[in-house]
Amino acid sequence: METDKKTAAAIAAVMSYLKTEEEMIAMQAMSAPAAAQAAVPISMNIWGMSGRQAMMQMRNMMQMKAFK
Repeated sequence: METDKKTAAAIAAVMSYLKTEEEMIAMQAMSAPAAAQAAVPISMNIWGMSGRQAMMQMRNMMQMKAFK
């Protein structure tokens, strides 16, 4: 019974925290002008992403013991 109350309190605390985070993000989005957001260039390093993906895939295969 007491663990149920503790679990409910923990869940309520996490939900409250998430709600305040969402509100903060919404307030920041409303206060920032739309032109400033669109002016930020997005740069992607495709070679870097490919390299990281290959490393993650190799580690995953090692964890599944595909190699001996």
